[in-house]
Amino acid sequence: MRTGKREVSCASCNLRESCLSGGVPAEDLERVANIVYARRRIMGGERLYSAGDESRCLYAIRSGFFKTSLTASNGREQVTGFFMAGELLGMEGFGGGSYRDSAIALEDSDVCAMPYSLIEKIGHEVPSLQRRLHSVLAREIMRGHGVMLLLGSMSAEERLATFLLNLSRRFQRRGYSGSSFLLRMTRSEIGSYLGLKLETVSRLFSAFDKDGLLDVRHRQVSILDIEGLERVLAG
Repeated sequence: MRTGKREVSCASCNLRESCLSGGVPAEDLERVANIVYARRRIMGGERLYSAGDESRCLYAIRSGFFKTSLTASNGREQVTGFFMAGELLGMEGFGGGSYRDSAIALEDSDVCAMPYSLIEKIGHEVPSLQRRLHSVLAREIMRGHGVMLLLGSMSAEERLATFLLNLSRRFQRRGYSGSSFLLRMTRSEIGSYLGLKLETVSRLFSAFDKDGLLDVRHRQVSILDIEGLERVLAG
């Protein structure tokens, strides 16, 4: 992991609207930019932080892709989330203590490190940042509820369809193609996240491909029939 203080400009960042500075008026932006302490380069396979580490910073992903995971007592990894450019890692650290999960880069990635102490200090001085922070925290709570629903009440087909549709929308919001994208995670990692066996994930990808919903070539996925995927959710 390469660390260091680098010049960072929130005003010129093309991911600003999805970060903490999104919605902050121009006159407050310079002060809000001070929460970015440093840029860090994390190589693929490296950890940004580990479960149990003291939580000091919130991280905004500038480029790349991460997974969060926990290691069970038997040594098996449980994937708890996937995060792409424009999203935030370490939200649970606002409560103090330690990080709940480990965050591992799935490819070479860049992050902005924002100490919680600075966020809280400037948040008290800039109401728009405080409102934005509350919005982001609420979004993270909703994400957690969504995962619980996904694992608790959906069939295997519905879980994979939901996962792909969610990825599609997130790519679209960031200006990328929502119909054709590269999966940075392995099928085993997808299975861990969705609570499915590797064999089940592979079988479902093949079935969706055969039914004309997807065109699957290794990790490259093209959604051919998004309405068809949505019908899977409707049973």
